[in-house]
Amino acid sequence: MLSAFAADDEAGDAAERWTVGRMISINLGSTRTVGLVYGVGKPDHAWRPGELNPIEVEVELVGEVQDSAAPGGKPVFDRGITRYPHVGAHAHRIRARDLEAVYDLAGRRGITIGHLSQDEQIAANIAIEDTLSRHFAVVGTTGVGKSTAVSLLMRKAIAACPDLRILILDPHNEFAASLPQHAVRIDSSTLDLPFWMFRLEEFAEVLFRGRETIPEEIDLLRDLIPLAKQMYRSGSAGSYTRRGADTLTADTPVPYRIADLLKQIDERIGLLDGKAERPVLRSLRVRIEQAAADPRYRFMFNSHLIEDTIHQTIGNIFRVPHDGRPVTCFEMAGLPSEVVNAVCSVLARLAFDLALWSEGRLKLLVMCEEAHRYMPADSRLGFAPTREALARIAKEGRKYGCFLGIVTQRPGELDPTILSQCSTVFAMRLANEQDKAIIRSAISDSSASTLSFLSSMGQREAIAFGEGVATTMRLKFEKLDKSLLPGQNKGNNPTADASGREVDLAAIVNRLRNGSAQQTLSPETSLVFADPADAASQPGDPDYRRPSSLLRRPVTEEAEQRYGLKPTTFGMRPHNG
Repeated sequence: MLSAFAADDEAGDAAERWTVGRMISINLGSTRTVGLVYGVGKPDHAWRPGELNPIEVEVELVGEVQDSAAPGGKPVFDRGITRYPHVGAHAHRIRARDLEAVYDLAGRRGITIGHLSQDEQIAANIAIEDTLSRHFAVVGTTGVGKSTAVSLLMRKAIAACPDLRILILDPHNEFAASLPQHAVRIDSSTLDLPFWMFRLEEFAEVLFRGRETIPEEIDLLRDLIPLAKQMYRSGSAGSYTRRGADTLTADTPVPYRIADLLKQIDERIGLLDGKAERPVLRSLRVRIEQAAADPRYRFMFNSHLIEDTIHQTIGNIFRVPHDGRPVTCFEMAGLPSEVVNAVCSVLARLAFDLALWSEGRLKLLVMCEEAHRYMPADSRLGFAPTREALARIAKEGRKYGCFLGIVTQRPGELDPTILSQCSTVFAMRLANEQDKAIIRSAISDSSASTLSFLSSMGQREAIAFGEGVATTMRLKFEKLDKSLLPGQNKGNNPTADASGREVDLAAIVNRLRNGSAQQTLSPETSLVFADPADAASQPGDPDYRRPSSLLRRPVTEEAEQRYGLKPTTFGMRPHNG
């Protein structure tokens, strides 16, 4: 508690007034104790105009600044306090030199992301390696500038770490426009993720469309998928799974044909001793046929010629090589809601495995926008494999170069285990008391009172705390050019001039009927999954074909049946006569 005097608003310099949120210094000679003002009051609640009025100032001590032993050296800040202020010690507004020492990164490589809210002349720096490697979170309510802050952080991270790859799980299709020189985009029309790359749980999520699975059908898939994979590998319809080191499982990322899987089901149905399981087999067959024929799942089932394309798929999604565009924006708005969880699970799992098996040579950042969708606090909600894949990155990823970035407007609905793994937090304006309580519980140093300002912060303002900053810091992010703001190409400004732009209802209806949001992409932002490929024909389009030596051969009736080109036969020979 400090005792001070205050005059009328017209008297004195406004910068020298006692105000909430200002950092002050208590002079102890060569040592100065640093405090943060979090309350100002007057004991008698009476104000006398034209006079010096005694006031009480509540201060939270955050550390101390010591002069350097070397002549002309910079002051050094320490979060600990060795000498506490005595009664009668003089307190005043902190000097700029001491304020710089408070937020100095002590030799760690830093990047500038804005300026201090208290002093616009002092840059706000974060330690980029610690921020990335120990994971970070950006939280704040809608409209405070979270997406803009994330876009700025990614730009700075790419400039500081040129070998960094970034995968953005983008549910609102807004980040590709904010990173035009660095990003490629994957959406419902350009995604090429074959069904055989899905694990059993992920494949079942697609087949059952997000509903509860039937254990008997899952057990059948666990037995039949390895047989279909062995049939593809051996090229013989009569082969069976071998036992040993090369045994295939339902989770092994090896290609197989839907035609072979359905053939195995038909053979099981025809067995005399399998009458009891025939209804389950028929139900499973119908489920697979419906998924394979659904136009919304073309990114999984549209490849007519099943080939081992795992190298091309992973290389294009995770930008290996990145060719000057290290960011992949996975736009989920056009994907069916029941398949989004499974696809996110596949991508998160692949990201960790790539970093693991590259032995640290590949650095990957997975950015999760609206993270509470995939990792809800209630374990009964969400998709368990997605939660497990992202939790694995949060817990073990830093050892192998796989990092996690969390963006959410509801930290109270996010799994607390995931949030606790984020060592750096950028807290923007929050109004919900539950959300503010979660952030208060995450702060570890003595500046907890700073978070009392969470509900009154301005646009682009944030309170940063954790390993990526020297001490808790209230900052304002740099202002981006309007053309680089996320979502600017979506026409989300209700006051914008719409003259000359008529609503094309026919095109909208056509997209609804086709089951995907087809877009005409420019060569700079589209992601081409094969080379060469026609820009007008992308994976997912009915007429898309990937260049292959097999396509140069004449397609015979036997080849059509073998590769499942005829959905009515599914690889089985028709009966003669």
